Amino acid sequence: MKKIVGMVAVASLLAACGSSDSDEEATTVTILTHDSFVLSEEQIAQFEEESGYELQTIAPGDGGVLVNQLILNKDNPVADGVYGLDTFIVGTVLEDDVLDPYTSDSLPESAKQLVVDERLTPIDQGDVCVNVDTAWFEQHGIDAPAELDDLRQPEYAELLAVIDPAASSPGFAFLAATATVYGDDWPAFWGDLLSGGARVSSGWSDAYYADFSAAGGEGPYPLVLSYSSSPAAAPGTTYMPDTCVRQVEYAGVVKGGQNSEGAQAFIDFMLSEGVQEGLPESMYMYPVDDSVALPEEWQQVASLSDTPIVVDPETIDRAAWLDTFADLP
Repeated sequence: MKKIVGMVAVASLLAACGSSDSDEEATTVTILTHDSFVLSEEQIAQFEEESGYELQTIAPGDGGVLVNQLILNKDNPVADGVYGLDTFIVGTVLEDDVLDPYTSDSLPESAKQLVVDERLTPIDQGDVCVNVDTAWFEQHGIDAPAELDDLRQPEYAELLAVIDPAASSPGFAFLAATATVYGDDWPAFWGDLLSGGARVSSGWSDAYYADFSAAGGEGPYPLVLSYSSSPAAAPGTTYMPDTCVRQVEYAGVVKGGQNSEGAQAFIDFMLSEGVQEGLPESMYMYPVDDSVALPEEWQQVASLSDTPIVVDPETIDRAAWLDTFADLP
């Protein structure tokens, strides 16, 4: 077998896919992923041994870029399968009909409630939440906010760094959460945040590592939009369970791909115990199989919220919401 190709330039892969001979197509499975996708060398070797396919991945960027690639190449697919379509972008993929029906038989019972369409298999999940620098609030003798509605108060809004929903996956997830909670009144919630002094950071890294007062940063904001998993790597921080919005990542079989059976085998493998067990360390996500134990540290400070905001993908109106957000004063 040829050496595994991990992350490769999209332009090169487009050319490679266009010139592949039938023998290579029969022995290779190509998966389109986001750029946070990680499998260990041991896991890749295990997949290849068990399935008989060489694994090749294309990682063009984040989830939004992933969707664009699927749609732009709809008539000439460059991949057999896709992984990393999350709750907040799957609607676009389903509307454009770029996936074949396939829900893995390996899907654990605990994940069946996460299925939104027969073309998507849930692989992992996480929560986007407001994180709190608990040490900062203790030092300043101020009670930390407890609920989502607390954030719109000026004394808390001025301490909060959120993320631009037009440029960031967690940023849009939080926007969708507020639209779910407040309905048509969500612009008023955001108006209170912005008029109260909340900062809108350009991306997660800027918000968490530059604006946040904890996690190794020295920023002025002790409240920041991040993930429920973040406190596992940042002692002295926690998250607000009432602000968490559940994010599920899905995999699917690309319609018109050269190796649908290989894509199905990949999806099945992503639900195997070993992969599910390794998700917290490899991709900082939670397994969809609730029989798989989280690392001890995660169990203590970074478990999933018991009361997440759950957004129905069919209710998401991305373009309209972003237009409304852009017009906020």
